[in-house]
Amino acid sequence: MPRYTVHVRGEWLAVPCLSSTNTIEWLGKEAVRRYMKNKPDNGGFASVEEVKFYIRRCKGLGLLDLDDTVGDALEDNEFVEVVIEGDIMSPDFIPSQPEGVHLYSKYREPEQYISLDGNSLTTEDLVNLGKGLYKIKLTPEAETKVKKSREVIERIVKEQTVVYGITTGFGKFARTVIPNSNLRELQVNLVRSHSAGVGKPLTPERTRMLLALRINVLAKGYSGISLETLEQVIEVFNASCLPYIPEKGTVGASGDLAPLSHLALGLIGEGKMWSPKSGWADAKYVLEAHGLKPITLKPKEGLALINGTQMITSLGCEAVERAGAIARQADIIAALTLEVLKGTTRAFDTDIHAVRPHRGQAEVAFRFRSLLDSDHHPSEIAESHRFCDRVQDAYTMRCCPQILWESADFHACKFVGIFFCIGVNNMNWMVFAEREETISGGNFHGEYPAKALDYLAIGVHELAAISERRIERLCNPSLSELPAFLVTEGGLNSGFMIAHCTAAALVSENKALCHPSSVDSLSTSAATEDHVSMGGWAARKALRVIEHVEQVLAIELLAACQGIEFLRPLRTTTPLEKVYDLVRSVVRPWIKDRFMAPDIEAAHRLLVEQKVWEVAKPYIEKYRREHIPESRPISPTAFSLGSLRMSADDSHDHRHHNEL
Repeated sequence: MPRYTVHVRGEWLAVPCLSSTNTIEWLGKEAVRRYMKNKPDNGGFASVEEVKFYIRRCKGLGLLDLDDTVGDALEDNEFVEVVIEGDIMSPDFIPSQPEGVHLYSKYREPEQYISLDGNSLTTEDLVNLGKGLYKIKLTPEAETKVKKSREVIERIVKEQTVVYGITTGFGKFARTVIPNSNLRELQVNLVRSHSAGVGKPLTPERTRMLLALRINVLAKGYSGISLETLEQVIEVFNASCLPYIPEKGTVGASGDLAPLSHLALGLIGEGKMWSPKSGWADAKYVLEAHGLKPITLKPKEGLALINGTQMITSLGCEAVERAGAIARQADIIAALTLEVLKGTTRAFDTDIHAVRPHRGQAEVAFRFRSLLDSDHHPSEIAESHRFCDRVQDAYTMRCCPQILWESADFHACKFVGIFFCIGVNNMNWMVFAEREETISGGNFHGEYPAKALDYLAIGVHELAAISERRIERLCNPSLSELPAFLVTEGGLNSGFMIAHCTAAALVSENKALCHPSSVDSLSTSAATEDHVSMGGWAARKALRVIEHVEQVLAIELLAACQGIEFLRPLRTTTPLEKVYDLVRSVVRPWIKDRFMAPDIEAAHRLLVEQKVWEVAKPYIEKYRREHIPESRPISPTAFSLGSLRMSADDSHDHRHHNEL
């Protein structure tokens, strides 16, 4: 017999259907009838017949025809929503879909697996798990370790040994011994009471990352969780059943207790949960719709699920990946702007960068040469000002290698190790099976990743700071020799005037967000936890800074491409023409004023999806192969980055004006 889960005014109702020929209207009326039955005042209705409503799917929010049959319109156990005419939605109501629902209309359950052992997960793997590209399974070695650590817990319970978090209370209540008959209740109470977060829920991608990283930590075999429970957690992940996790509430020690408790709350069938199939619904219904049962916590398992810094670490991994991606593309956008502003490439000469032996600085300079070398990629724009009388460029162009490498690209790589040193093994209370011993330590503390994320935010912010100054140069006719605000008929049209203001606003906001959160601490838990990291805020604000940087660079990318319009019919280098063509595939040139926000969003999407890097990368790597001979010896002032080798007689580009 088919059954449907129906949402009516904040209530979730399971409605069985005896016949697939019943109509959608029948389903709505039956759901309203059950809703009225549960209310002392019948929900304010005299009868079902007087209720006017329409019905929509929770997945995709598509409206359903009331005359269609349930067999034709719905899948078994599908989630639908009855919307009663005249109702005003409560501001506290959780919508059926998170932001970006359109991305989930094409969701396909992955077929490939990533095997987790607690040691081998990379940031790239984690981001891909967040995108829903893989399912999870444990390695045999991880299964063995999990079993052995659980045996230690079972022995403690059997022998009634007094051990923190298993047979005692938590925090200030650590000296309160709990009888064996209440040990399961102790774990459930822990999860419920600690689920005290506030704010918007994490997006599905971030919730998946958080859940995947927690599974990875548990796979280490130091938590004492049972293999049975861990396998249930993995089944929930693989079904993409994602608990409601408010983004605010963690102080980053003892771990991310509030968000991880909300995660565990969904796993035990309480609170809200989301899946591509159901949208938001009560966790027990979402699990049941996917053939899953709520987890029944055994002694120690509540603590095992919530004690760690996986929110800081998972969001930090996303920050690392996005920072590296935007930093690489910032080089390309800056090169395009330099070309439009008729700048010189002399500042990227290899000898200059050999004197200051920072490999990141050398790599950025190399990328500029690979995109702008007029001998390798003839540029009509460069040729047009070869003999101009300008001497040198402003710092925002000339000093790009010194600024951009420091900002994010190469420093981001360092954070990968930091995050995973903390992320794979950071529980307060650890089980060492080989010693048959449990030890309470401090690996839950998020100070280390919090400091790293604060540093990352400061570094990546500079990409936007320098970009905003280049946007000013593009828009200012006294600095660019281009029409004011990059538009014809100025006055009638305003062009990029306010786009530049938006960039300035984002840069200014970033300056406040770059104040380190990890310098703050407040004592919590009755002074038991008297120093905390504030790493959750460090992670969230780092991501906000990175998003602002992406948006500012999207504006510069649009402005630089618009500048090229005023230099036509002259053409730039081949790789930069490819970047221009990419942008023009989603944003047409500005002839007169139009609604600009969609253009900025389209360019932003290109950067988030790394399309600009994908277009330019083949030219950069080809240039590397052709201009960095493998056999050349490395001098004491040369640099190495993978196969990159530089020395004094590498490529020089004398295409532009003389420089003092």
